[in-house]
Amino acid sequence: MDTPYASLPATAFWRTGVADLAPDAIAGVYAPKFAIAPSTTVATLGSCFAQHMGRELRQRSFRWFEAEPAIAGFPKEFNESHQYGVFSFRTGNIYTPRMLRQWLEWASGTASPPDEMWEKDGRFVDPFRPTIEPDGFATPDDVLAARRASLAAIAASLPKIEVLVFTLGQTEAWLGEDVTYAMCPGTAGGTFDGARHRFHNFSTRECVADMEAAIALLKAANPQMRILLTVSPVPMVATASAEHVLVANGRTKSVLRAVAAMLAEERDEVDYFPSYELITQPPFRGMFYHDNMRTVQPAGVAFVMEQFFTAHGVAPKGNRKARRRLALNGKAAAKAEPATDDVDDVICEEVLLEAAAPRR
Repeated sequence: MDTPYASLPATAFWRTGVADLAPDAIAGVYAPKFAIAPSTTVATLGSCFAQHMGRELRQRSFRWFEAEPAIAGFPKEFNESHQYGVFSFRTGNIYTPRMLRQWLEWASGTASPPDEMWEKDGRFVDPFRPTIEPDGFATPDDVLAARRASLAAIAASLPKIEVLVFTLGQTEAWLGEDVTYAMCPGTAGGTFDGARHRFHNFSTRECVADMEAAIALLKAANPQMRILLTVSPVPMVATASAEHVLVANGRTKSVLRAVAAMLAEERDEVDYFPSYELITQPPFRGMFYHDNMRTVQPAGVAFVMEQFFTAHGVAPKGNRKARRRLALNGKAAAKAEPATDDVDDVICEEVLLEAAAPRR
């Protein structure tokens, strides 16, 4: 007797869609809900892996949006270290849905940002993007003025953006009074105070609520905007949850993947791109990670982005060196790389937590 399964394509079955294929032959994992063309104005925000998406869009001459352009006449290294051209907004990494909501509430005027700042070595740090000035700000007024400028740039930019790509990265965060920090106080500046600072691990319900609120703010500014969600395949550096980091990472990524699924399935203007699956799933055997099993090799980024651009009808330029390494053996290629976070060329504030790890 025929069943509905008899008419399904090869991609619907694990054997024919995955197991019978070489890892780099797995294709068709992404069927876009809406088109993204080179002429589409695309903004990228989120955790570390979102930086790869922005970079690849620029390299292929897509219309990647930048709210605060690099300072003309300054060296590229200076602008990158001050996080111009890293994300579409100069927010630093936005790890959690709550942080995205917080930035949008401040930019829209529905909430007021605090005057809080951290001190470090006689300089001043913005607690909500602590690494955008590598040497800190000279005065508290400089911190607040720079934050106001970025919030104004965000507010002015939202009506111009056609697609916002947001990479979900974390559920763990440190909270103050009515604020969510980018990092635990005391890591990138300031002083940790157990009476004022508390750890929180956002639940699925909380993340959905925060994303719904963020989307409402985006749509209020630009009713035509569409949102493409991804989940970062980069594991967390450390956990404050009291669980083993392996278990804590599984919890975090599972929650974020569920949140992305719920939003994409329930909202026409939201889609999901499976960068997480393309790096972490069993057929890839960890081959796309460096030896530290955290940072993603260029071969992995090239493979993920090939899936993205192919699905949108754009022939990828490809990274020949990365392709050769993948064809030989991604895992063996990883062994040739240093087992440190320095092998990744993205900016990731979370790596600062590694300094607290015990030495062996």
